[in-house]
Amino acid sequence: MEQLNLPPLFHASGVVRLPGSKSISNRMLLLAALAEGTTEIRDLLDSDDTRVMLDALQKVGVGVTAIGTNAYRVDGCAGRFPVKDADLFMGNAGTAIRPLTAALALSGGSYRLSGVPRMHERPIGDLVDGLLQIGTDVRYTGNPGFPPLAIGPATISLQGPIRARGDVSSQFLTALLMALPLTGEQAVIEMTTELISKPYIEITLNLMARFGVRVEREGWQRFTIPAGQRYCSPGLLHVEGDASSASYFLAAGAIAGGPVRVEGIGRQSIQGDVRFADELEKLGARITWGDNFIEARAPESDKLRAFDLDFNHIPDAAMTLAVAALFTDGRCVLRNIASWRVKETDRISAMATELRKLGATVEEGGDWLAVSMSRGDPANAVSPAPTFVPNAAIDTYDDHRMAMCFSLAALGGVPVTINDPKCVAKTFPDYFDAFAEVTAPVIAIDGPSASGKGTVAERVAAKLGYHYLDSGSLYRLTALAAIRAGVALDDEAGVAPLAATLPATFEGGRILLSGDDVTEAIRTEEISAGSSKVAALPAVRAALLDRQRAYRRFPGLVADGRDMGSVVFPGATAKVFLTASAEARAERRYKQLIAKGMSANIHALLQDLQERDARDAQRSVAPLKQSDDAELVDTTPLGIEEAVAAVMTIVERQQM
Repeated sequence: MEQLNLPPLFHASGVVRLPGSKSISNRMLLLAALAEGTTEIRDLLDSDDTRVMLDALQKVGVGVTAIGTNAYRVDGCAGRFPVKDADLFMGNAGTAIRPLTAALALSGGSYRLSGVPRMHERPIGDLVDGLLQIGTDVRYTGNPGFPPLAIGPATISLQGPIRARGDVSSQFLTALLMALPLTGEQAVIEMTTELISKPYIEITLNLMARFGVRVEREGWQRFTIPAGQRYCSPGLLHVEGDASSASYFLAAGAIAGGPVRVEGIGRQSIQGDVRFADELEKLGARITWGDNFIEARAPESDKLRAFDLDFNHIPDAAMTLAVAALFTDGRCVLRNIASWRVKETDRISAMATELRKLGATVEEGGDWLAVSMSRGDPANAVSPAPTFVPNAAIDTYDDHRMAMCFSLAALGGVPVTINDPKCVAKTFPDYFDAFAEVTAPVIAIDGPSASGKGTVAERVAAKLGYHYLDSGSLYRLTALAAIRAGVALDDEAGVAPLAATLPATFEGGRILLSGDDVTEAIRTEEISAGSSKVAALPAVRAALLDRQRAYRRFPGLVADGRDMGSVVFPGATAKVFLTASAEARAERRYKQLIAKGMSANIHALLQDLQERDARDAQRSVAPLKQSDDAELVDTTPLGIEEAVAAVMTIVERQQM
């Protein structure tokens, strides 16, 4: 089984741009397919579940065309799928098979729907019971109450209210609501049980309204779809960021300092799972809301409060709090989570099993889970920390949310292994890269030119087994690209686009620009001076910012430059400012050039360094300076090994 070994993690900070919501993506795709007209959907989630829906729609004759990154044009079929006979494989995508089953049952064709073995264990009986009440032909071809299914043409009759259960999954009600407008008649649904996951029904009603169909509801017990309505394309739609996926990053910020900001959702979101931030706030986390972002920080006390809460409204995001419970100050109880048992796996049982591997005491019931973590001896610590079992190997049960939730356990300062990490492809294929961008340890080593920071940083990275980023090489590459393109180095509008699309790669210690080896070319004095000039341009620095941050990955990163700790990685776990006298730096540069067989004048080198220092210190964006939380190392009297030892001492002290 493939594994991902997460290192001990201690801090979380940064910004994450969320992928599109799975729930919104698959609802939008089906509604666009059922509508009159053509719909353009942008920011669609690229995942296993959406690919299942896209493939199924194409097989039943819907025109679906990719028109860019995560953007599609869907040619609606006005409620009648052109292909009347098809076999559809639905993987393990509940948000695809359930609403599509209802739509197909009303479309007058013959279809067979199946999935992976786990899908054949996930209930669909409540939906089928509702469909049979109006005369559809839906049959089980395996175990009653579960897929696979066979659907045939039938005569539909809406003479009375459809009576439906809502205590197993809200997706059954969503499926009925989305399909019934296809009849053109008035349809009424009455709930016979409590409806769980109500915020997901809010998403359904909101999206149906965008396609021109309104639903009248009486509380959460009775839903009426007036006659004569049809879906009409709204033209252009954007998919919100996934609020369930946001929970892992917000929890990381609350557990490990923060701030961690998620972008793509905010106070205007239509997804109920944004309320996860409210639940975190009840635990003491500091939450900030914007129109298109949510940010989380640890409590002022640095300890999350234990909780006993009902999570019926956010069952998926609540899984994250089951792991966050390990970091609270007592026993935590998650209630009203019975729907966990019929998800991608029995999540109550799976969560209990895996939490125990980390050292937790776990109790479970039919619809609840209680979690408490052993802590250090209160007599020997002012604030005893939870005691995590190191090197736990977490099984994920082919369940994306299990993998993502348990990544948070490494914030307990212990290594954690995630088995089958690729299961996150169901909703968030790049999850672990995004998680690394806010949690992987970063050692930021800043300082003026020729202070030795590059050599020291590279050796520190080797000692720690971390990745290494020579940020200066990106600016040197930008300067070289500008010179080759005939763009003046002070032409901000001309240089910035070159920086944004820099065709640079790093292979085996070599630096390539458009495939050419420029490792030595970017080390010339001309390019070195040019890099300082382009680095003073705000648009260039902005263009390279995300590129530099993308180097942050597991097990950690050592980054050197002139603003690594102040701008690029302000939340770095350790910060060092390396310096030396201008005379010492000029002498080092002189010796380097002579050793390469190049002519050099030490007085000219000294003057050049002094001018560069002044220019770097006075630039308007990210001026060269020591961060308040960075420790100073003056390398003037030190050899390389002494400088490395000094930095390692600081790193070992600051990382904890």
